[in-house]
Order: sequence, then structure tokens, then C-alpha cells
Amino acid sequence: MQPTVTFASACPSELRANATLPALLDRMLGAWNFKKRFAAKRVAIKMHLGGNMGYSTIHPFLVGRVVKAVKDAGGIPFVTDSPNAVATAAARGYTAETLGCQLLPVAGAADKYIYSRRVNYRSMKTVELAGNIVDADAMIVLSHGKGHGHSGFGGAIKNIAMGCVDRNTRGRIHRLMSAAFEWDASKCSGCLLCKDNCPNSAIAFNDHKISISDHDCKYCMHCELACPKKAITIDQRGFRWFQHGMAATVNEVLKTFDKGRVLHVTALLSITPFCDCWGFTTPSIVPDIGIVASDDIVACETAALDLIKHEKFIEGSLPAPLKRSGSGHLLQQIHGKDPYIQVEECESLKMGSRKYKFVEIR
Repeated sequence: MQPTVTFASACPSELRANATLPALLDRMLGAWNFKKRFAAKRVAIKMHLGGNMGYSTIHPFLVGRVVKAVKDAGGIPFVTDSPNAVATAAARGYTAETLGCQLLPVAGAADKYIYSRRVNYRSMKTVELAGNIVDADAMIVLSHGKGHGHSGFGGAIKNIAMGCVDRNTRGRIHRLMSAAFEWDASKCSGCLLCKDNCPNSAIAFNDHKISISDHDCKYCMHCELACPKKAITIDQRGFRWFQHGMAATVNEVLKTFDKGRVLHVTALLSITPFCDCWGFTTPSIVPDIGIVASDDIVACETAALDLIKHEKFIEGSLPAPLKRSGSGHLLQQIHGKDPYIQVEECESLKMGSRKYKFVEIR
């Protein structure tokens, strides 16, 4: 049987509160039998809480609906993300009072509460899974679907692979790109946007020459994307290695839960070209679509990508220096990377199916 993907549309069928997204989300969550899945269970709600100037993460009101659904079913929910994101979450409206549950850093406040798992994939020998994820009885992967410079799309796979591990593991996954940097001094204007947009402070300039710390760099490509003069280029031949590394990490995380204890919920709202980790928000590239849910991560990601259509692209929404080029999925046109590859890699590890049954909630 094909896995089911449910869909709650952001476009109401009529002008009634009961036909709008929060009410549809309530009914959609009800269709997944939370009592059977989550009663008397500690449920980790893994999401990206954002940072700095970003305001396009999932609205606290919608997160609160998910929390309430778990509590109504007899579960014990907590919202979780990286230590830094949790520490600054209140600035974006995420508090115990607004959400209805506590917020916990996935791997503890010091990012050292971890469980090691051996994967032996190329240079990535182990992955360190976040303790508060492993120790939970169940999980809701509450993802904000948006573009991503490294994988084309950031949804449930990115949320787990980069968010349910420690900082060192994130670096190992990124280094699977086997990237090589080239810096063209003749093109560099000295604007320092590459340095300003590096999340790990890996870039420095000495005597007008760039210096990149191999220890701190995680090959996120923020520098290349931020450079308006294209002075930085990165060899990306290891792109599929990176996607497989993410898939292998997701597989290790999901194996810690019993069957039926994980639900993937992806909000296709405020779909910007960049990941929330950039710490700022740019315009949406397509109108709000809605929310998809499935207990099959491959089906959920495939459906989310299928719903982001290039025909709906909002002209003038791309910030410089991004532009659409080539063919394929809209996010591939923007970032030059096929966003379905990460999904293919998860399917190759037998985590689910790209063929799915689509059910719209009314």
C-alpha cells in the first residue's frame, strides 16, 4: 500500500474561521490518531526555532495547536532545537506560555548530551545523536519547508539530519561535500558579506586576503551565495555524498523510535529561498501553500516538493544575487541543485516511498 500524505490548504474554501488553516490543521492532526501514537508518551516536537532577524519560522500559534493535540491525546510534549536557538526562542514568540509546553535544547545546553552511532560512510565514521531526541518516546518532526543553498530544499530531512545531532556531526555531514574553495581576488570588492554571513565565523581577511578555517567551516556555502561579485566558488562534486550522509543520519535517528511513533508535519508557509539558519527573512518565492503530514518521511518530502510549483513563482521575490536559471524544480532553478536527491537517498535506505496517496482535509 502507498503511504498517505494529508494536506491542509492555506487557501480557505469559504470565509469562515473553521475553513482556515488552524482549523484544518486541527482536523488533520486528528486524522492521525494521536491517542494511539502518543498517549502517555514523551513526545519531542523537533522544529527550527530560527535566530537573529528571522521571522519566517512556523508561527507560534500553529505550533501551539500541535502541542495541544499531543496533550489532548494524553502525551507529554516538549519543543526542541539546538541550544542557541532555544536560548533565543522567546525573541520570536516561542515560550512555554505561548506554546503550552517546555522548550529543551536537543543535546543539552552545552551540546554534549549525545549518543554515538557508527555509520562508516566515507569520512563520516560516526554520528552523535541528540540525547533529548533519543530519550523521547515519540517525535513529531515539525518542519518549515523552504529553499536551501546546500540541498535545494530544507524540510523534514534537513530538520532531522541537521537538527537531531550535535554541532560536530553537522560539520561532518557538510564535509562530505569534499569541497574545495577558490577565491578570485580580482573580483572581490571587499564588502565582507561572505564573512558576515558565515554562521561559524570561519572566514577572516588579513591584508585583503581571505582566510578560511578548515576547523570551523562546515561547507554550508553561505559565503558563496552571499558574494555579489561571485569571487568565491566551491567545488560541489560531492553533492550526492552530502545528501546520502543526511539520509544515513536520518535513518539512525528514526531507528531509535518504535514503529508508529513518528509523524512528519511540514508547513509550506513563508517559503523563502534560504534556510532559517541564515538569521534573516527575505520575501516568499511562492504564495503560502499549506501543511502536509505523513508518517512516511519520503512521501512527506516528495509531496512537499511536488506542491512547490514553478508556475506559482512570485516575480521580483528573489534577493540579489539569486536568479532563476535552467530547468527542473523551482528550487533547482534557483540553487542549481535537484532537491529530490535527498529524498531518493532516503528511499534507497528503505525509509519510505516516493509514491503516495494524497488526501486533502476539508
